Parts: sequence; C-alpha cells; structure tokens
Amino acid sequence: MSITHLEQMLEAVKSKPRKRLAAAFANDAHTIEAVNDAVQRGIVEATLVGDERTIREKCQELGIDPARFVIVHEPVDSTAAARAVALVRSGECQILMKGLVSTDKYMRAILNKETGLLAPGAILSHVSVVEHARYPKLIVCGDVAVLPYPDLKEKIAITTYCIAVAQALGIAKPKVAVIAASEQVLPKVQATVDAAILAKMAERGQIKGAFVDGPMALDVAIDPEAAATKGVGGEVAGDADCLVFPNIDAGNVFYKTSSKLCGCEMAAMVAGAQAPCILSSRGDSVLTKLYSITLAALI
Repeated sequence: MSITHLEQMLEAVKSKPRKRLAAAFANDAHTIEAVNDAVQRGIVEATLVGDERTIREKCQELGIDPARFVIVHEPVDSTAAARAVALVRSGECQILMKGLVSTDKYMRAILNKETGLLAPGAILSHVSVVEHARYPKLIVCGDVAVLPYPDLKEKIAITTYCIAVAQALGIAKPKVAVIAASEQVLPKVQATVDAAILAKMAERGQIKGAFVDGPMALDVAIDPEAAATKGVGGEVAGDADCLVFPNIDAGNVFYKTSSKLCGCEMAAMVAGAQAPCILSSRGDSVLTKLYSITLAALI
C-alpha cells in the first residue's frame, strides 16, 4: 500500500532497522527539536556535532534531555560538517543532516574528494516529496536545489533517484513526468528534447521500474482534464507521481511556491552519496525537518 500523506511515513519507518543520524553543526533549536522528536518516536538514534555548550543551552531552553544524544564538541561550523561526514563515512552513522552550517560548507564536506561521501563518477541530486492538499497523492520531484542546469546524464540520475524514493513510498511502478513548457518536441528547446530521450529510454528498458513520459507541461502532468483537453494520453498524463524539472529555476520556483503560497508540507534529501543527506533550509519548520529525517530513514 502506497504512502499518500507524509504523516504515514512516521509509522511506516518503524518496520525498518533503526539508523543513527549525524547532525552537522546542530547549534539551532529547530534542528535539535526535530532530531529529538525523531529519537522519541523511535525513528533514529542521533549524534549532534557542534558547540557542546550551545547545544546543551538549547536543550535546556527546549526542555530536552541532552542525554538522549551523543554530543561531539566541534565549535567551528565547517569543522563540524567535516566531522559529521566522517562519522557517516566510517559507518558509525548512516544518515547525515544539515544543522546551522551554511549549504556551501555542508556540500563542500560531502563533496571532498578525500574525506567526503561521493564515489567517483557519482551524481548528487536533491529529491523532494511534497504534499499538496489539492492533489490525491504525494509528489516526488527533483532537482530543486543541487543541480543548476542538468545535462542528459544528470537528468537520468535525477529520474532514477525520484523513482527510488517513490518506490520507497510504496509505489510499485511510479509515473514520472519530465517537465517542459510544451508537450511538443521542439529542437530549439533542449528541455523538450531531453524529455523525449528519457521517455524513449524508459520505453526500451534503459531506465527501469517506472512509466516515464515527456515532454509535459505541469498542467498536463497533474491534471486529467488538462491532459484530455490537450489530447495527451498514456500512463503518466494527469496522474504523475514524480516530476523531473528541466532546471533548478523551474524546480525551485515549484518548491517554494508549494511551500510559501500553498502551505505544503515537505520532506527532502540529497541522493547519490554514500548515505542519505538531509539538506533542509535553516528556515525550514521543525515538522519539515522531522519529515526529512523520516524520509532518509525510510530510504
């Protein structure tokens, strides 16, 4: 049975072996509160890497017992990120989470060729799961945060990561819409050409485990009436589980419109590394961070 609401992940993850999370520079209340919630719910165990005094002060302010965590004292943000990555690289922890450290320092620690979490030739990509009140199921999408203008090889990676996340949510054969501004294949619009190639690759078994179709405008991907009006048929049109965006501009606008104007709840992680990496914004809510932890544990 597929998961159609983010809340359902909290129960589904309990059937999985419990993993240990390393939070990089966990000096902020939102991170500590979300991690504590995940620990209390039995989703993960946790190691907080950061300034120990600050972490303990935040715990006291929140009424949280710091003994629930292993605390590793690293008062400098970039060093804390590197230490958290090292804990995952060694296998001591199985999930990495961004705390108060900036995204560039966090990503630099992950991408470090000698001490990071990326295998040679691997591609990192951001995968989001969005719960829209007006859509009957969760939307898995990428990339909204890591790959600015992905080439075809990177779009293949984005597609396969979205499929894997959708399958972890219980969708046996996800329906993937490759998004562009038009359903027509237009030689001068590279997004439509790449979308057509991805669809053909899936048709011939080069991309496995999903129905993949495109190019598709967003309305055709998620609205059966729009698909019918435009005469677009197939397994995916009007019923997409996954959206693969042509670039970070389109993906990021969709993500932030969903969050800020539609009030959607989210879960997000970075795929392609040695372990799931949670890349939540420093401004994300405690609930978004909890859902992101749960998604990473579920994967």
